[in-house]
Amino acid sequence: MDKRNSVFIATSLDGYIADRHDKIDWLLSIPNPEQHDMGYQDFIAEIDAILMGRNTFEVVCGFGGDWPYPKPVFVLSNSMESIPPAYQGKVNLLKGEIQDVLKTVHDQGYLRLYIDGGVVIQQFLKEDLIDDMIITTIPYLLGGGTSLFGSLDKLLKFKCVEAKVEIGYIAQAKYSRDRS
Repeated sequence: MDKRNSVFIATSLDGYIADRHDKIDWLLSIPNPEQHDMGYQDFIAEIDAILMGRNTFEVVCGFGGDWPYPKPVFVLSNSMESIPPAYQGKVNLLKGEIQDVLKTVHDQGYLRLYIDGGVVIQQFLKEDLIDDMIITTIPYLLGGGTSLFGSLDKLLKFKCVEAKVEIGYIAQAKYSRDRS
């Protein structure tokens, strides 16, 4: 099985994953009475584990309710000292450089990874370690907030391999890294 690092994330039309107040409630503001998951369950079925940053982990913890992930979760943070007791056994804390973190996760047999969280995604992109991205665009202009993408040292070429409209409002595109 090949190693693969994938992103599944939603952004505003102007490329933000959180608003100026670090809120994401706007992501759920478009009516979705049938609770269409935009392909999330199909995506999650194809991955082995999730790597997320501390900020994303803290947002997920704030949702309350049952733990939402059916796969192993690794939180990448050089500032966290430990996982809160309520999440021990569900989440593993990893520190260090991205290549070392990947080796640790791969050595445990997790090869197809879901990379989540703005900072972590940006770090993986800087090291050219993202193989594909599914980006769901919510048609709002936030005018500021947390950007999905940061600066890069070089051009990274992706190709759009699929695009569709979900629930009549939302555009979703799948991009694969073009290494040619």
